[in-house]
Amino acid sequence: MIVVTGATGNVGRTLVRLLADAGETVTAVSRKITQADVPAGVRAVAADMAAEPLPFEGAEALYLLISGDYIGAVASPREAIAELLADAKAAGVRRVVLQSSQGVATRPESFSHGALGLAVEEAVIASGLDWTILRPGGFASNAFAWSEQVRRQRAVAAPFGDVGLPIIDPDDIAAVGAVALLESGHAGEIYELTGPVVSTPRERAAAIGAALGETVRFEEQTREEARAQMVVFMPEPVADTTLAIIGTPREGERRVSGDVERVLGRAGQPFEAWAARNVGAFR
Repeated sequence: MIVVTGATGNVGRTLVRLLADAGETVTAVSRKITQADVPAGVRAVAADMAAEPLPFEGAEALYLLISGDYIGAVASPREAIAELLADAKAAGVRRVVLQSSQGVATRPESFSHGALGLAVEEAVIASGLDWTILRPGGFASNAFAWSEQVRRQRAVAAPFGDVGLPIIDPDDIAAVGAVALLESGHAGEIYELTGPVVSTPRERAAAIGAALGETVRFEEQTREEARAQMVVFMPEPVADTTLAIIGTPREGERRVSGDVERVLGRAGQPFEAWAARNVGAFR
């Protein structure tokens, strides 16, 4: 049996389906999950990782996604994850795949993007379990933030319109996670996960328009305008680091990694494919 945390998210939902399709017994865990949220045969468990034990009994593997809410609810992320993994190991879990972040490598000075992720990774590495770490960059699904404006105005407002990053389709993260859980040869590996090409916000707006069959205008925001919007729903240091990544990315953040193709035997999916698959959100 495989336990998947974050099972209703952009990655977790697809991962649960892939594992179920492969014939695995799956327990999908999220704070507000119901049986209606998972495929037939998958067990849904609503649980708050920071407040109650996870259903590890009978599990052999764990997909571990640590949410911001969890981090904010525990005094020491590293100690909390170490305790969680000790419970998993005692119950029979032997393999853990951690969904971490590219920022652990590219923004080590940032508490939110680097240091917290590193603390969790260190706990996983020290757990005594067979471990694999996934470090994805920016998600294609972040474009959902544009959906209301596209629906109402056929426009996208964003900063740094011509700064490109190799953002990744969350379905590709899920596919890599499934392989790491189901196949041997991935223990001790750290995979940097990016899309196959660099794309800019202006190009992504055009791709959404192409999926709709209509023109979607791109409206360039200033950094200050974007920051004012972001601090409404995220702490200022997180907003500032995010703006640094999308506005003045470092070499490691601009680089296209070959790890998706290395694991899956195919290139990752470009943003155009993600937009076509999710076009309903923008109609």
